[in-house]
Amino acid sequence: MSLQNVALENGTDHNHVVSISIFVALLCLCIVVGHLLEENRWVNESITALLIGCFTGFIILLWSKGKSSHILRFDEELFFIYLLPPIIFNAGFQVKKKQFFRNFFTIMLLGAVGVFISFAIISAGCWWLFPKIGFVGLRVRDYFALGTIFSSTDTVCTLQVLNQDETPLLYSLVFGEGVVNDATSVVLFRTVQKLDVSRLDLRVALYTFKDFLYLFATSTSLGIVSGLLTAYVIKALYFGRHSTDREIALMILMAYLSYMLAEDAVLGHPPSLGFIFTACFKNLLHLSGILTVFFCGIVMSHYAWHNVTENSRITTRHVFATMSFISETFIFLYVGMDALDIEKWRMKKSSFKTSIEICSSVLGLILLGRAAFVFPLCVLANYVTGKAESPKLTFKRQVVIWWAGLMRGAVSIALAFNQFTYSGVTWDPVHATMITTTIIVVLFSMMVFGFLTRPLIDILLPHHKKSNHQTSPPSPKEELSLPLISVEDSGGHHVLRRRSSLSMLLERPAHTIHFYWRKFDDAYMRPIFGGPG
Repeated sequence: MSLQNVALENGTDHNHVVSISIFVALLCLCIVVGHLLEENRWVNESITALLIGCFTGFIILLWSKGKSSHILRFDEELFFIYLLPPIIFNAGFQVKKKQFFRNFFTIMLLGAVGVFISFAIISAGCWWLFPKIGFVGLRVRDYFALGTIFSSTDTVCTLQVLNQDETPLLYSLVFGEGVVNDATSVVLFRTVQKLDVSRLDLRVALYTFKDFLYLFATSTSLGIVSGLLTAYVIKALYFGRHSTDREIALMILMAYLSYMLAEDAVLGHPPSLGFIFTACFKNLLHLSGILTVFFCGIVMSHYAWHNVTENSRITTRHVFATMSFISETFIFLYVGMDALDIEKWRMKKSSFKTSIEICSSVLGLILLGRAAFVFPLCVLANYVTGKAESPKLTFKRQVVIWWAGLMRGAVSIALAFNQFTYSGVTWDPVHATMITTTIIVVLFSMMVFGFLTRPLIDILLPHHKKSNHQTSPPSPKEELSLPLISVEDSGGHHVLRRRSSLSMLLERPAHTIHFYWRKFDDAYMRPIFGGPG
């Protein structure tokens, strides 16, 4: 009997090794094909990985005679714990800080306020439309969950469609909105799961809003503290005199530690020392790891990056970018394979006509929900920021922002699996229908909206490349050395001296605040934590 158990275990281990080997080979194929299609304006690396995943899933489905379409089972905890952190950290580390903080108010409007508007429209729309097309069986909490699931934009795919040097303003807004959007969607989803639907009133709404403010402030603070601590340790101990590897390792581990301390997606793992340790901090903090690791990346690029050796500066950029690239490719490759999971399609009992009506309704609500907040909030941002603060968001730019944020991705799938499955499996036909609907919506939004985003930018903004190439963008090293907003943009000494601080604060708040921040940063922060000279 023991020999049989050993043989079964060896066979299982061998199957896992084969599955992982095949998946790694597919990742290599995605990289090669993506390189060959680099100049294609219609297909980006995300869509390439998605198509290869779909094709591979179809081959596996035929090979297994209709039993399975993937070689690895999707796990939302694998996504949140191992795949998402490198992507968000690299985004914070590489982001053009000047553009991001210049448009911070607009980003918060689109990423935070916009989620609540989209959530309300999608939830109410599903609750009203689904029974009319004959689809029933969802609870009130399920409708709220659908609002959060389909309000989450796909940051990864959007970042690959837009170019940071060609369209810096649009990239900054869409990227910043995506990070805040993901964090807000996740915390709203968790709030919905704990919500007592029998007691919905104004007090519950205020509590939800207070929970978001707590999440944003504390998550941001934890990321900043982690980044400052890393910068101080590297500066004080000067790891580079012995080994550049330790500098890079410390930055990676501290960023990941900050994410794990904030993230509470570890539920469901068997008890272990690491699980208990993380769970203790989860109960204490209960924060958003996305926001934490993002701001940790920003602080590390502003301080810690300048404390390492020249070799480490070059290496860190490539290491972080490579980790992010592999994680992105892994996600899209698996989403493509999982789209043909025959078990979910067999489990759903709705007719083809009903399925089409459900997917069409959800896509229509996504379009409507995004339009309902993008255009009004952009007008509000134009009015509040004024001419001197930042470039105006013209109607064409608003259309691009609206369109670029229509894509849904792995976050939506992870939240849907969390709500409607148990360990990736469901035996409820209604829940299976919602899983397949999410997959169809994700595939359609990536393929259609993702295909058309780049041509749409060329049509609406035909001169953006020419205007941006007139002044060459800063090199990667220069970009990390830049302040959050340039001194020239912050108003200059002579302007601020002529006018009162209050009038400047009201007219140009971001620039005025940054002027005083630069004085504080130069006098107190950089001598302690390091930074550009």
